Amino acid sequence: MEVGALVIIFALVVLFAFLGLGAWATVKAVGAAKRGVDRTITQARRTVEDTTLRAKSLGQVGVTGALAQLRLDLRTSMRATQAALYQGVQADASLKESIALFERLSRHGHELDDELKRLEQEPDRKRIAERLPELRERTAKITESADSLRWAARDRARQFADEDLAALSAQIEVESSALRDWSRESVDDLTAAAAAWDAGQGPGPGAAGAGAGAPGAGAGAAGQGRASSVPQRPALDPSGPAVSYPWQKAPRPEAAS
Repeated sequence: MEVGALVIIFALVVLFAFLGLGAWATVKAVGAAKRGVDRTITQARRTVEDTTLRAKSLGQVGVTGALAQLRLDLRTSMRATQAALYQGVQADASLKESIALFERLSRHGHELDDELKRLEQEPDRKRIAERLPELRERTAKITESADSLRWAARDRARQFADEDLAALSAQIEVESSALRDWSRESVDDLTAAAAAWDAGQGPGPGAAGAGAGAPGAGAGAAGQGRASSVPQRPALDPSGPAVSYPWQKAPRPEAAS
């Protein structure tokens, strides 16, 4: 009875664990989907806003067109700098300090963009026209700072790429020179090396025999007598038994005449 109760409790614990894991996975999936939808909506809203601002800056004159152009310049510069820094930090961790500075600059950019957006709805165009020089100056300061960060990050990445390319080119040049040295090895060098090796081996047995036969004919006759007493076996002895292999057929006996 106790064993059955333990089995039931264990099964319930496993079931609740699976249910909890499934609920957690569902919540994570729903959260990821919601974040994806939010990003899509935000991107679509930004695209619509940029298109509207571009149309206002080109199609309208006066204060409305000037405000739209300022907002468009500000948003374009800040967005390009953000993309350059966040993409570059994946390969260069030192850009984290630049990102921290950019986040501080972004707060000023958001404040200015919100102010320009409010001024678009302001009916007193004369007062807005009086403030345009100050608004242009603030926009120029923020965009110049953003451009400076962006171009510095790009120059740093290009410098690293140039250094890596220079080092790679030097290594390839060294390897190419080594390959060309091996390919220029001439046959004359090989012949000289072979002759030097033969000279180091000393005179062979044939040369010794020729030197011994030179003193006189008597010595040569004696040598021939001794040589004749030693049976000479040819290099290829035809009288030796033929080697038979298991896969060969036995020779057929010749028919009796």
